[in-house]
Amino acid sequence: MGARTTAVMAGGMLAALVAALPWGLVAAAESPQALQLEVLTPQAGQYERIDFRLQIGRQYRNPFDPDEVEVGLRIRGPDGAEVTLPAFFAQDYRRQEVPGDPRRDWCYPLGMPGWKARFAAGQPGTYTAVAALRDATGTLESAPVVFKVKAKPACGYVRISRKDPRFFTFDDGTPYFAIGHNHAFVGSMQYASLGRTEKIFGEIARFGGNFLRIWVCCEDWATAIEARKSAWGRSWAWRPPIVPMPDQGPAAGRKCIEIARERSGALAVSPSHPLAVLPNTDYVLSGRIRTEPETSVHVLVGGRRLGEAIRGPAEGWAPFSRRFTTGQSQYWLDAIALERQGRGRAWLDGLSLVEARGGPELLWEADVNRPVRGYYNPVDCFIVDQLLEAAEKSGLYLQLTLITRDLYMGSLKDPASAPYAQAIADAKKLLRYAVARWGYSTHLAAWEYFNEIDPRLPTERFYEELGRYLEQIDVYRHLRTTSTWHPSPKDWQHPQLDVAQAHHYLRPELKEVFRDEVAGGLKAIDFLLEHTRGKPAIMAEFGLAENNFQLSAYMKRDSELVHFHNALWMSALSGMAGTAAFWWWEQLDQMGAYRHYRPLADFVADIPWTTANLQRMGATATHGLRVVGLAAKDRAYFWVHNPQATWWNVVVEGRKPEPIAGAAVEIRPLADGTYRAEWWDTYAGKPVAKASVQSRSGVVHLAVPTMVRDLACKVVGGSDR
Repeated sequence: MGARTTAVMAGGMLAALVAALPWGLVAAAESPQALQLEVLTPQAGQYERIDFRLQIGRQYRNPFDPDEVEVGLRIRGPDGAEVTLPAFFAQDYRRQEVPGDPRRDWCYPLGMPGWKARFAAGQPGTYTAVAALRDATGTLESAPVVFKVKAKPACGYVRISRKDPRFFTFDDGTPYFAIGHNHAFVGSMQYASLGRTEKIFGEIARFGGNFLRIWVCCEDWATAIEARKSAWGRSWAWRPPIVPMPDQGPAAGRKCIEIARERSGALAVSPSHPLAVLPNTDYVLSGRIRTEPETSVHVLVGGRRLGEAIRGPAEGWAPFSRRFTTGQSQYWLDAIALERQGRGRAWLDGLSLVEARGGPELLWEADVNRPVRGYYNPVDCFIVDQLLEAAEKSGLYLQLTLITRDLYMGSLKDPASAPYAQAIADAKKLLRYAVARWGYSTHLAAWEYFNEIDPRLPTERFYEELGRYLEQIDVYRHLRTTSTWHPSPKDWQHPQLDVAQAHHYLRPELKEVFRDEVAGGLKAIDFLLEHTRGKPAIMAEFGLAENNFQLSAYMKRDSELVHFHNALWMSALSGMAGTAAFWWWEQLDQMGAYRHYRPLADFVADIPWTTANLQRMGATATHGLRVVGLAAKDRAYFWVHNPQATWWNVVVEGRKPEPIAGAAVEIRPLADGTYRAEWWDTYAGKPVAKASVQSRSGVVHLAVPTMVRDLACKVVGGSDR
């Protein structure tokens, strides 16, 4: 890493803001009159991450709120241009795989939380950075630090092509065509933990995949940056024992836990994230208890009572502190409980778990007074860090779905209302944090605001203001998109949404369309492309489903993944900016679906997506064959499909398509001249036949090699032959 550069500048008459963080995050403290900036990566290559650490001698009630404290960097480049980059507050973690327990991700805090910044530069040269802080007391700046960026070959960020805005490109002009699927839920309660996901990334990339759509907005069942994560209940059965403070009343706003609401008399403490601990380590579990007369509470860890029963004084609270030591090979704390005895009620406030020697709060999910909007879950944010690092190593590009829909959707009914304005304000803060922490990554393909929000909502103002805000703070200019639960042309055409996306599932109620993945998929794609007005368009969710949108029982029967294969090739050559992205990722992984990516990736590798002005191709074929493809004046790329080889015919009806010999395809329009035709086996991913053909009056006639299910073809003329 080389030597680290540090700079400190004294401030003026500044008093620290006094406020204990109710969720257990403690700002790192130096001097209350100093802002220190340290560059941890004094030298890096183009587009590589440069890390900074900031020491701020102050504490804040909510360090995530830029209205309370705004911290950022001003960075001056070698050309004299200056950008402003937000900093972020974060907790570091360390990871390891616990022997015999690969499903759970062991993430344990590493040191105290603190301030960081990340940056990546596309221009080589010497840079200067200055940290700046603004809070209620005024402003403060650090002394400058210097770092260098070396020239290094790199593609850069995913962009919309200036030459053909229907497709993607990188900063260096290399086309990017998205091949991949959804891998939406990452977590210990899911099929794919973080550790398993990293292995899956490698497998997808090995077979030519380069895109994944990942939710980081999953509430408490998987990764969610901003969502309710609670030790007192789950979103799918939310009946938590959370009540107003018994000595303050509802008007005070502060809440606590009522232990007596549990019929058994014992209340389990169950965070959504497995509670990681260190083996053979002393911990302190503390809080305070209030009880009615003749009532007491026992604290239990691992089913064992710690200390004597706790009885609150008359009209007051009894603080408690219980010390225990973990076992020699214990990495999880699975059983914390509070057991009430007696007929009266009991309440709990401020439950905390820390190492006995001190350190960060481990039971942050137990805090019932933590805000939901405006608090960014520390473990989940670390998981997003790891996902992006894994994507960078494997060569995948991620579309991150950011905003937990149900936290915001109810506020977006009236654009003139105060709740709507507050939703915009809160979403901007989330975006600011996301840009600060993850915006550096070239492998972040796009920000997706919502997954499947109600298309009837008047979201135009919401997207307008968020889009303009990102134009100001996202110095990397990542693409922006969103999705709705039904097609939404108004969103596809919104000027502040860069990528149009639709979701489409083949369901029984669609009748013939359900049985024909090619016809059904093309119908949905054509509607999407018709309303995008020249934007990149993607089918961001696709698959076989029941009428209630649950996994179709037919998918497992399709052991060859006929529907998956056909939809990939159909969508790739339809005019979209990527393949149809299938939803059922756990099934795809279990069924070995990634092998289908390699033949397609090899076939499209040399398609000039952004320079050829490709258009949907006109074509006819004999023997009832279907043709889907793209053509320009001197080239064509198309897929020929036997309609007897749909998933329904092959899988459900058990009909084996017969070989077709002597078929012909007529494609148009191509400039007159001589062309090379190259036919590809779409399963083997290699050419099986070549021929020289002529275009006369804009029409090319081709003989189709004997085929059973499908073939693909490249017809190229001129200097590219």
